[in-house]
Amino acid sequence: MPRLLLLLPTTTYRAEAFLEAAHRLNLDVTVGTEEVPALVKQQSSAVLALDFRHVEDSVRKASEFSRLDPIDAVIGVDDHTAVLAAHISAALGLPHNSVASVAAASNKHRMRTILRQQGVPVPRFAVFPIDGDPAAFAGPMAYPCVVKPLILSASCGVIRANDEQEFVGAFRRVATLLKGLGLAEREDGGRQILVEDFVPGRELALEGLLTDGQLRLLALFDKPDPLDGPFFEETIYVTPSRLPTRLQQDIVTCAASAATALGLREGPVHGELRVNDRGVWVIEMAARSIGGRCSQTLRFAADMSLEELLLRHALRMDIPSFEREKHAAGVMMLPIPYGGILREVRGQAQARAVQGIEELAITTQPGQELVPLPEGTRYLGFLMARGDRPEAVEASLREAYRRLEVVVSAVPTGGLGHPAQAGKPRVVTF
Repeated sequence: MPRLLLLLPTTTYRAEAFLEAAHRLNLDVTVGTEEVPALVKQQSSAVLALDFRHVEDSVRKASEFSRLDPIDAVIGVDDHTAVLAAHISAALGLPHNSVASVAAASNKHRMRTILRQQGVPVPRFAVFPIDGDPAAFAGPMAYPCVVKPLILSASCGVIRANDEQEFVGAFRRVATLLKGLGLAEREDGGRQILVEDFVPGRELALEGLLTDGQLRLLALFDKPDPLDGPFFEETIYVTPSRLPTRLQQDIVTCAASAATALGLREGPVHGELRVNDRGVWVIEMAARSIGGRCSQTLRFAADMSLEELLLRHALRMDIPSFEREKHAAGVMMLPIPYGGILREVRGQAQARAVQGIEELAITTQPGQELVPLPEGTRYLGFLMARGDRPEAVEASLREAYRRLEVVVSAVPTGGLGHPAQAGKPRVVTF
């Protein structure tokens, strides 16, 4: 029976989907983690305690484990664990991307530098130390620009600046975020801030799979909501894309060029690209699959999930088909509407009753703190929908979202969002 080493961060939305896929394939699963998630405890999966910050020690422990219980594939579910997976796979002699290529994909500065050198279209960019004087950096910048961390995801810390004054404020805000998360102390990429030209146009997400350097498109998602700032909160993803076929082909070609330039050759890639009258631009190219619970929108032959497809690919098992189901599908990442303490989310039954809605998952529990972007690192929850056409899926998601009411009590210190009077709940109706 093949054995999978699944690297899971302490907090992740991806554990359940990968564990279910492994169970369906009858795999032996060992979870490599720093702190055992509750779901792993419930499923009684074998656990290998690893400190993700110490790569050499983690590789040594995984290699020692594999001598007794051979590991056949290593999967990382986010940017950080994908890098560690490449290290471990190299040590075990398993098919893998090079460590350099995965590390480059996980660092926005390194990625853009390589892509620019290889002629792949990326915005103009520069990096600055977080302890530098933003007023000194602001003058030479072209506006509008986007200020962002090098190593965070889900639009955390990403801010548009339209002039020098906004640039200074955005830079200081991102620097404060990186220091507050402890990244400036423990991560090389946490001590610098990226500034790049704002690229106007439509944004899309690409899900692909590399085999021996060849990119296979799994899905192309439209993002119908404009992402123009000042923050870049992603909400709705819908597939298949409604863009013209020729333009979709250009997007796939650009993504393939980006993967090749970075040296990625095996496994999933997730790209964020923008399209305008000047062509296709790469914003991100990650060596992992799509984040959050968004993968649940994707179904393949024999009701195969994205995670099952990825495990089959990593283990060189038969894949019945790479074709996605014929129905349109979409997900809405429910944004954090207001900073404070979540009291309740009303209207859930009404939202689930909307035609086409398959699931509503509120992943933030009552009593937990809500932090909106750009400081926020999580969503309120997820809505999933399916339908005959992308337009119908988008309409279902918007109608279900409209029926929700989020009740939030403001934090007395006034430190988050736009605080109301302490202790008085605010009802946000969509």
